[in-house]
Amino acid sequence: MAFAKMQLRGRTLFLPAVLLILASSMATTTRAAAAGGCADDKLPANRTYAHCAALAQLGATLHWSYDAKIALLSLAFVARTPSANGTAGWVAWALNPTGAGMKGAQALVAFKRGNPPAYVVNTYNLTGHRALGGDSTPIAYRATDLAADESGGKVRLYGTLQLHQGMEVVNHIWNVGSTVTDGAPVKHALAEENMDARGRLVLSGSVLGLAPEPAPAPAPRGSSAKDSSGGAAPTYVSTPVLMLLAFAGFLAIA
Repeated sequence: MAFAKMQLRGRTLFLPAVLLILASSMATTTRAAAAGGCADDKLPANRTYAHCAALAQLGATLHWSYDAKIALLSLAFVARTPSANGTAGWVAWALNPTGAGMKGAQALVAFKRGNPPAYVVNTYNLTGHRALGGDSTPIAYRATDLAADESGGKVRLYGTLQLHQGMEVVNHIWNVGSTVTDGAPVKHALAEENMDARGRLVLSGSVLGLAPEPAPAPAPRGSSAKDSSGGAAPTYVSTPVLMLLAFAGFLAIA
């Protein structure tokens, strides 16, 4: 009888230990998956960020820090353009406070212009599928520290956005284009990866990275516009959350 009790007690102590080890291992794996596509981005020494993620489309990565107390978002967006050398053309990243697609997005767009060509970063309020001009248009957020450079055949776009208080999860989109004409970006390709380059970004909290998109509503019959959401993007869960789930599982078993 005593031996049976000792065996039961041993199992009781063993289960939570195993669950916590598994939780820690899962957390390490998810962090590695989150950083795996962006850890190779060698940003300048003065550009450091708390988080990074490989985005679901176009081989792009995003690095960011968010100060929730003052609603300040600092970011670096890294992508290769479709041009032959990977840096001609343009790259863009945007927040959309009103929807999940392009219309209503508040965009930062980096491209070269001038003679000799030099990078500029323009802001654009995207009101629809219209051609962009060569000059910035006002956006909903104060944008500072706008800059761009290139490294390893990729364009790196930097910026800081003053968001609104209370923002924690945002819709974001990104894209790349091969052509700049008369000092203005020309529209991107309509390939699936271009149309699906969007998601939801958790700025801070226990979940870091991209959250899954809701299922899209059926398109009206006869509509020629394509605005699909694509597949669900990965969600990265922190170690404390996984450990809490493991402990809850132990309590259920006990």
